[in-house]
Amino acid sequence: MTCLPACALLPRPLKTPMESMMERADPARRSDTLIVVLPGAYDAPQDFVDQGFVQAVRERKILVDLQLVDAHTGYYTAQQIVQRLQNEVIAPARALGYKRIWMAGISLGGYGSLLFALEHTAMINGVFVMAPFLGRRDLPAAIHSAGGLAAWDAQMPNADAHDLALWRWLRAYASSPGERMPLYLGYGESDRFAFSHRLLAAGLPTERVFVTPGGHQWAPWLKLWQRFLDLRPWESPG
Repeated sequence: MTCLPACALLPRPLKTPMESMMERADPARRSDTLIVVLPGAYDAPQDFVDQGFVQAVRERKILVDLQLVDAHTGYYTAQQIVQRLQNEVIAPARALGYKRIWMAGISLGGYGSLLFALEHTAMINGVFVMAPFLGRRDLPAAIHSAGGLAAWDAQMPNADAHDLALWRWLRAYASSPGERMPLYLGYGESDRFAFSHRLLAAGLPTERVFVTPGGHQWAPWLKLWQRFLDLRPWESPG
C-alpha cells in the first residue's frame, strides 16, 4: 500500500475488535441512521468530541448516531483497514438494524472511507470525505495532464495498485455521478492535498463539494462538517 502521511510514527497496537466511541442522538434508543467517522493519521476518536464535531450534531438536534472509530495508521500499513471495518464496524451495525449507514473521514480517514466504499459499495449509503489523503501525487498529476478524470484513460504504468484502483473508481463519478452512491467532498483552499481535491471535485456535482478557507487543520474541517450536517443528505430519497 502507498506510504501514508504518518509512516514515521511509532506503530500502535492493532486491537480486535477495533476500538470506537458511540455517540447516540438519544441515549435511550438507537437511531435509524449511523455515521461512521474515521480520524486522520495523528488523531483519535476523542478528538472529534474535543473539536466540536459531536456538539455540532447535538446543536442541530439531528437524529443520527455517530460511531467514532480508532482506525489508526497501523490498520492501513497492515492492509487490514477495509476488512476490519467490514467485519467489526459496518456489518455489526447493519445487524443491529441501522437502515442508513454513512461513512465520513478526515485525511487518512477519508482515504479509508473511500477504500471501503470502493470494495463494499452496497454496505453503505453514502460517503463524506474531508481533506482526504488520495495516495501518491504522481497519479493525480498524470490525470491532470490527461485533461481530468473524464478524459483520463484509467491507465498509468507503475502506479500504486491501491491508488490506481481508487482513482479508477472515482473516475466513474465524472461520467455518471447520478448513478452512483452519493459522494461528498470538503477541503480547505490551502490544504496540502488541495491539488488532488480539486481534481476530484471537478468530477462531482457542485452541490456535493464544500470549500472553505484554511489548510489541513481542525478549524476548516469543523466548518466543512457543519455544512455537511446542514445539508442532511442521508434524508434524501435513495
